Amino acid sequence: MRVLVVDDSPVDRKIAEMLLKKNGGMFEVIPVDSGIKALEVLGLNEGKSERTHINEQKIDIVLTDYFMPHMTGYDLLKTVKENSNLRSIPVVMMSSENDPEIISSCKGIGAEDFFVKPFKLKDVQRLRTYAAKTPMCKHGTKRKLPVDVIPENSSYESCPRVPKVAVA
Repeated sequence: MRVLVVDDSPVDRKIAEMLLKKNGGMFEVIPVDSGIKALEVLGLNEGKSERTHINEQKIDIVLTDYFMPHMTGYDLLKTVKENSNLRSIPVVMMSSENDPEIISSCKGIGAEDFFVKPFKLKDVQRLRTYAAKTPMCKHGTKRKLPVDVIPENSSYESCPRVPKVAVA
């Protein structure tokens, strides 16, 4: 799973990166230091709604700090959730402030979760649950078969349009 870690603090960004990479190789981390750079990685330009190569790096989860200069994590979250090509990507917010109003407003526009800094091992475990919810078919690893491919009888047989696949 590819995690885009967005934080203006080099220390907090490195902590998140180290904890995610230590988690059995499940996460590939793409660290950036601003919301503007995150938009570039996601294939969005500042001031434009879309580019032709949306989410070129196929980001699975965005983990972003709330308070950052120039573009806050809230603004990044809002931009991702307003984009039809990106809104399915889980966005998890982080902040050193445990402010119920901020947490509520983030979850209200689509944040999956809100972590209080410093980022901890238990937060990585929670991120794994969001990674499990991310649909794998968008990366081409799974696909649905058309209904007409599945035979009506209950015996197993080879599917004529999909070689070497047994269907019931």
